[in-house]
Amino acid sequence: MRDFNALFKEYTCNLNDDQVKESVSKLLSEKATANATTEVYKTCFNLIDLTSLNTSDSTSSIEAFVDKVNAFPGEFPDMPSVAAICVYPSFAKTVKERLKFPLGIAAVSAGFPSSQTFLEVKIAETAMAVSDGASEIDVVISVGKFLEGNYEELYEELDELKATCRDAHLKVILETGALVSAENIKKASLIAMAAGADFIKTSTGKMSPAATLEAAYVMCGAIKEFYNKTGQKVGFKPAGGISTTEDAVKYYTIVKEVLGDEWLNNKLFRFGASRLANNLLSDIYGKTVSYF
Repeated sequence: MRDFNALFKEYTCNLNDDQVKESVSKLLSEKATANATTEVYKTCFNLIDLTSLNTSDSTSSIEAFVDKVNAFPGEFPDMPSVAAICVYPSFAKTVKERLKFPLGIAAVSAGFPSSQTFLEVKIAETAMAVSDGASEIDVVISVGKFLEGNYEELYEELDELKATCRDAHLKVILETGALVSAENIKKASLIAMAAGADFIKTSTGKMSPAATLEAAYVMCGAIKEFYNKTGQKVGFKPAGGISTTEDAVKYYTIVKEVLGDEWLNNKLFRFGASRLANNLLSDIYGKTVSYF
Protein backbone atom coordinates (compact mmCIF):
# COMPACT_ATOMS: atom_id res chain seq x y z
CA MET A 1 0.00 0.00 0.00
CA ARG A 2 1.42 3.37 -1.08
CA ASP A 3 1.63 6.31 1.32
CA PHE A 4 0.14 9.05 -0.83
CA ASN A 5 0.54 11.72 1.84
CA ALA A 6 4.27 10.98 1.74
CA LEU A 7 4.17 11.22 -2.07
CA PHE A 8 2.46 14.60 -1.94
CA LYS A 9 4.98 15.89 0.59
CA GLU A 10 7.80 15.19 -1.88
CA TYR A 11 6.27 17.73 -4.26
CA THR A 12 4.95 21.29 -4.11
CA CYS A 13 1.24 20.59 -3.72
CA ASN A 14 0.20 23.52 -1.52
CA LEU A 15 -0.76 25.74 -4.45
CA ASN A 16 -2.76 28.96 -4.33
CA ASP A 17 -5.26 29.35 -7.16
CA ASP A 18 -4.94 33.13 -7.36
CA GLN A 19 -1.16 32.92 -7.50
CA VAL A 20 -1.35 30.32 -10.28
CA LYS A 21 -3.65 32.59 -12.28
CA GLU A 22 -1.29 35.52 -11.76
CA SER A 23 1.74 33.46 -12.83
CA VAL A 24 -0.01 32.31 -16.02
CA SER A 25 -1.07 35.84 -16.91
CA LYS A 26 2.48 37.15 -16.41
CA LEU A 27 4.08 34.33 -18.38
CA LEU A 28 1.75 34.78 -21.35
CA SER A 29 2.00 38.57 -21.39
CA GLU A 30 5.79 38.30 -21.56
CA LYS A 31 6.29 35.29 -23.85
CA ALA A 32 3.26 34.43 -26.02
CA THR A 33 3.66 37.11 -28.71
CA ALA A 34 7.05 35.74 -29.75
CA ASN A 35 5.42 32.37 -30.53
CA ALA A 36 2.79 33.75 -32.92
CA THR A 37 4.69 32.62 -36.02
CA THR A 38 3.94 30.39 -38.99
CA GLU A 39 6.57 27.88 -37.88
CA VAL A 40 4.96 27.55 -34.45
CA TYR A 41 1.54 27.17 -36.10
CA LYS A 42 2.92 24.29 -38.19
CA THR A 43 4.41 22.69 -35.09
CA CYS A 44 1.06 23.00 -33.32
CA PHE A 45 -0.65 21.31 -36.28
CA ASN A 46 1.78 18.39 -35.96
CA LEU A 47 0.77 18.05 -32.27
CA ILE A 48 -2.94 17.49 -32.95
CA ASP A 49 -4.85 14.34 -32.05
CA LEU A 50 -7.50 14.83 -34.74
CA THR A 51 -10.62 13.80 -32.89
CA SER A 52 -14.07 12.45 -33.71
CA LEU A 53 -16.06 11.56 -30.59
CA ASN A 54 -19.63 12.11 -31.71
CA THR A 55 -22.78 10.19 -30.86
CA SER A 56 -23.48 10.05 -34.60
CA ASP A 57 -20.10 8.49 -35.54
CA SER A 58 -20.43 5.46 -37.80
CA THR A 59 -18.14 3.21 -39.78
CA SER A 60 -18.74 5.24 -42.93
CA SER A 61 -18.18 8.62 -41.22
CA ILE A 62 -14.93 7.43 -39.64
CA GLU A 63 -13.77 6.01 -42.98
CA ALA A 64 -14.41 9.42 -44.56
CA PHE A 65 -12.57 11.07 -41.67
CA VAL A 66 -9.53 8.82 -42.23
CA ASP A 67 -9.70 9.39 -45.99
CA LYS A 68 -9.25 13.12 -45.35
CA VAL A 69 -6.09 12.37 -43.37
CA ASN A 70 -4.84 10.01 -46.09
CA ALA A 71 -5.30 12.68 -48.76
CA PHE A 72 -3.81 15.51 -46.68
CA PRO A 73 -0.15 15.18 -47.81
CA GLY A 74 -1.22 15.50 -51.44
CA GLU A 75 -3.38 18.53 -50.75
CA PHE A 76 -0.88 20.27 -48.43
CA PRO A 77 2.59 18.99 -49.36
CA ASP A 78 4.40 21.67 -47.35
CA MET A 79 2.61 20.75 -44.11
CA PRO A 80 3.42 18.08 -41.50
CA SER A 81 0.69 15.58 -40.69
CA VAL A 82 -1.36 15.53 -37.51
CA ALA A 83 0.02 13.34 -34.72
CA ALA A 84 -2.84 10.87 -34.35
CA ILE A 85 -6.49 10.12 -35.00
CA CYS A 86 -8.62 9.80 -31.86
CA VAL A 87 -11.88 7.84 -31.92
CA TYR A 88 -14.17 5.69 -29.80
CA PRO A 89 -12.70 2.21 -29.18
CA SER A 90 -15.09 0.41 -31.50
CA PHE A 91 -13.60 2.36 -34.43
CA ALA A 92 -9.91 1.62 -33.76
CA LYS A 93 -10.02 -1.28 -36.24
CA THR A 94 -11.69 0.90 -38.87
CA VAL A 95 -8.93 3.50 -38.55
CA LYS A 96 -6.18 0.89 -38.67
CA GLU A 97 -7.59 -0.77 -41.80
CA ARG A 98 -8.23 2.54 -43.60
CA LEU A 99 -5.09 4.49 -42.71
CA LYS A 100 -2.47 4.51 -45.48
CA PHE A 101 0.60 5.75 -43.58
CA PRO A 102 1.97 5.42 -40.04
CA LEU A 103 0.09 7.62 -37.58
CA GLY A 104 -0.97 7.30 -33.97
CA ILE A 105 -4.32 5.59 -33.44
CA ALA A 106 -5.81 6.81 -30.17
CA ALA A 107 -8.90 5.28 -28.63
CA VAL A 108 -10.78 6.66 -25.65
CA SER A 109 -11.53 3.81 -23.29
CA ALA A 110 -12.42 2.59 -19.81
CA GLY A 111 -15.89 4.04 -19.58
CA PHE A 112 -15.12 7.36 -21.28
CA PRO A 113 -16.14 10.09 -20.53
CA SER A 114 -17.38 9.50 -16.95
CA SER A 115 -15.26 6.48 -15.99
CA GLN A 116 -18.33 5.23 -14.09
CA THR A 117 -18.30 1.53 -14.82
CA PHE A 118 -16.82 -1.71 -13.49
CA LEU A 119 -13.04 -2.09 -13.54
CA GLU A 120 -13.47 -5.38 -15.39
CA VAL A 121 -15.33 -3.51 -18.15
CA LYS A 122 -12.60 -0.86 -18.31
CA ILE A 123 -9.92 -3.50 -18.66
CA ALA A 124 -11.86 -5.47 -21.29
CA GLU A 125 -12.60 -2.36 -23.36
CA THR A 126 -8.96 -1.27 -23.22
CA ALA A 127 -7.67 -4.73 -24.18
CA MET A 128 -10.08 -4.90 -27.11
CA ALA A 129 -9.08 -1.44 -28.37
CA VAL A 130 -5.39 -2.37 -28.24
CA SER A 131 -6.11 -5.67 -29.99
CA ASP A 132 -7.96 -3.77 -32.72
CA GLY A 133 -4.96 -1.55 -33.40
CA ALA A 134 -5.02 1.35 -30.96
CA SER A 135 -1.47 2.54 -30.24
CA GLU A 136 -2.68 5.02 -27.62
CA ILE A 137 -5.39 4.71 -24.99
CA ASP A 138 -7.03 7.76 -23.39
CA VAL A 139 -8.76 7.03 -20.06
CA VAL A 140 -10.44 9.21 -17.45
CA ILE A 141 -9.54 8.93 -13.78
CA SER A 142 -12.29 7.94 -11.37
CA VAL A 143 -12.89 11.52 -10.26
CA GLY A 144 -15.25 10.46 -7.47
CA LYS A 145 -12.60 8.20 -5.96
CA PHE A 146 -10.10 11.05 -6.05
CA LEU A 147 -12.46 13.57 -4.46
CA GLU A 148 -13.28 11.23 -1.59
CA GLY A 149 -9.57 10.63 -0.99
CA ASN A 150 -9.58 7.02 -2.18
CA TYR A 151 -6.16 7.43 -3.78
CA GLU A 152 -5.08 3.81 -3.40
CA GLU A 153 -7.99 2.41 -5.41
CA LEU A 154 -7.55 5.10 -8.06
CA TYR A 155 -3.84 4.31 -8.35
CA GLU A 156 -4.42 0.55 -8.58
CA GLU A 157 -7.03 1.03 -11.31
CA LEU A 158 -4.66 3.12 -13.42
CA ASP A 159 -1.84 0.66 -12.76
CA GLU A 160 -3.99 -2.19 -14.09
CA LEU A 161 -5.01 -0.19 -17.15
CA LYS A 162 -1.37 0.62 -17.84
CA ALA A 163 -0.55 -3.11 -17.77
CA THR A 164 -3.48 -3.81 -20.09
CA CYS A 165 -2.14 -1.29 -22.62
CA ARG A 166 0.98 -3.39 -23.19
CA ASP A 167 2.95 -1.43 -25.83
CA ALA A 168 0.27 1.22 -26.31
CA HIS A 169 0.74 4.55 -24.57
CA LEU A 170 -1.60 5.38 -21.69
CA LYS A 171 -2.94 8.94 -21.65
CA VAL A 172 -4.70 9.73 -18.37
CA ILE A 173 -7.43 12.39 -18.41
CA LEU A 174 -7.78 14.23 -15.09
CA GLU A 175 -11.01 16.09 -15.97
CA THR A 176 -9.51 19.17 -14.33
CA GLY A 177 -12.78 21.13 -14.37
CA ALA A 178 -14.21 18.65 -11.86
CA LEU A 179 -11.12 18.78 -9.64
CA VAL A 180 -11.68 22.52 -9.09
CA SER A 181 -8.45 23.51 -7.30
CA ALA A 182 -4.82 23.74 -8.38
CA GLU A 183 -3.83 21.58 -5.41
CA ASN A 184 -6.19 18.80 -6.52
CA ILE A 185 -4.92 19.01 -10.10
CA LYS A 186 -1.33 18.69 -8.87
CA LYS A 187 -2.13 15.68 -6.69
CA ALA A 188 -4.12 13.92 -9.42
CA SER A 189 -1.23 14.52 -11.84
CA LEU A 190 1.20 12.88 -9.43
CA ILE A 191 -1.01 9.83 -8.86
CA ALA A 192 -1.44 9.34 -12.61
CA MET A 193 2.28 9.63 -13.29
CA ALA A 194 3.20 7.36 -10.39
CA ALA A 195 0.80 4.76 -11.85
CA GLY A 196 2.65 4.83 -15.17
CA ALA A 197 0.84 7.40 -17.33
CA ASP A 198 2.74 8.19 -20.53
CA PHE A 199 0.71 11.41 -20.87
CA ILE A 200 -1.50 13.39 -18.55
CA LYS A 201 -4.41 15.16 -20.21
CA THR A 202 -6.64 17.98 -18.98
CA SER A 203 -10.16 17.12 -20.04
CA THR A 204 -12.65 15.01 -21.95
CA GLY A 205 -14.27 18.01 -23.62
CA LYS A 206 -17.60 16.63 -22.42
CA MET A 207 -17.97 18.90 -19.38
CA SER A 208 -17.41 22.56 -18.54
CA PRO A 209 -14.96 23.97 -17.74
CA ALA A 210 -12.73 21.91 -20.00
CA ALA A 211 -9.06 22.76 -20.56
CA THR A 212 -7.79 25.90 -18.86
CA LEU A 213 -4.42 27.62 -19.04
CA GLU A 214 -4.14 27.46 -15.26
CA ALA A 215 -4.65 23.67 -15.24
CA ALA A 216 -2.03 23.38 -17.99
CA TYR A 217 0.46 25.41 -15.95
CA VAL A 218 -0.06 23.23 -12.87
CA MET A 219 0.15 19.97 -14.82
CA CYS A 220 3.31 21.04 -16.65
CA GLY A 221 4.82 22.01 -13.31
CA ALA A 222 3.96 18.55 -11.98
CA ILE A 223 5.55 16.89 -15.03
CA LYS A 224 8.71 18.95 -14.56
CA GLU A 225 8.99 18.09 -10.85
CA PHE A 226 8.32 14.41 -11.58
CA TYR A 227 11.02 14.38 -14.27
CA ASN A 228 13.53 16.09 -11.99
CA LYS A 229 12.92 13.49 -9.27
CA THR A 230 12.55 10.32 -11.36
CA GLY A 231 14.17 10.99 -14.73
CA GLN A 232 10.90 9.93 -16.43
CA LYS A 233 9.50 12.17 -19.16
CA VAL A 234 5.70 12.29 -19.19
CA GLY A 235 3.79 13.97 -21.99
CA PHE A 236 1.12 16.66 -21.71
CA LYS A 237 -2.15 16.92 -23.63
CA PRO A 238 -4.56 19.83 -23.26
CA ALA A 239 -7.99 19.02 -24.69
CA GLY A 240 -11.50 20.39 -24.63
CA GLY A 241 -12.47 23.75 -26.08
CA ILE A 242 -9.11 24.46 -27.74
CA SER A 243 -10.10 25.69 -31.19
CA THR A 244 -8.24 28.88 -32.17
CA THR A 245 -4.67 29.50 -33.20
CA GLU A 246 -4.38 31.96 -30.32
CA ASP A 247 -5.45 29.21 -27.90
CA ALA A 248 -2.83 26.84 -29.31
CA VAL A 249 -0.06 29.43 -29.04
CA LYS A 250 -0.88 30.07 -25.39
CA TYR A 251 -0.65 26.37 -24.49
CA TYR A 252 2.50 26.03 -26.61
CA THR A 253 4.02 28.95 -24.67
CA ILE A 254 3.26 27.35 -21.30
CA VAL A 255 4.84 24.05 -22.35
CA LYS A 256 7.88 25.82 -23.81
CA GLU A 257 8.47 28.00 -20.74
CA VAL A 258 7.69 25.43 -18.03
CA LEU A 259 9.00 22.23 -19.60
CA GLY A 260 11.38 23.47 -22.27
CA ASP A 261 12.05 22.79 -25.94
CA GLU A 262 12.48 19.04 -25.33
CA TRP A 263 8.71 18.78 -24.92
CA LEU A 264 7.83 20.65 -28.14
CA ASN A 265 7.20 17.53 -30.22
CA ASN A 266 4.35 15.10 -30.63
CA LYS A 267 6.06 12.41 -28.58
CA LEU A 268 5.53 14.55 -25.45
CA PHE A 269 2.94 17.18 -26.36
CA ARG A 270 -0.48 16.83 -28.02
CA PHE A 271 -3.61 18.87 -28.56
CA GLY A 272 -6.94 17.06 -28.37
CA ALA A 273 -8.91 18.97 -30.99
CA SER A 274 -10.98 18.89 -34.14
CA ARG A 275 -11.74 22.54 -35.06
CA LEU A 276 -8.16 23.63 -34.31
CA ALA A 277 -6.77 21.97 -37.45
CA ASN A 278 -8.77 24.13 -39.87
CA ASN A 279 -8.09 27.30 -37.91
CA LEU A 280 -4.35 26.68 -37.92
CA LEU A 281 -4.42 25.95 -41.66
CA SER A 282 -6.37 29.16 -42.25
CA ASP A 283 -3.83 31.24 -40.36
CA ILE A 284 -0.88 29.52 -42.03
CA TYR A 285 -2.23 30.12 -45.55
CA GLY A 286 -3.89 33.47 -44.88
CA LYS A 287 -7.30 32.35 -46.13
CA THR A 288 -10.22 30.32 -44.87
CA VAL A 289 -9.45 26.60 -45.06
CA SER A 290 -12.16 24.08 -44.20
CA TYR A 291 -10.41 20.85 -45.05
CA PHE A 292 -11.31 18.70 -42.07
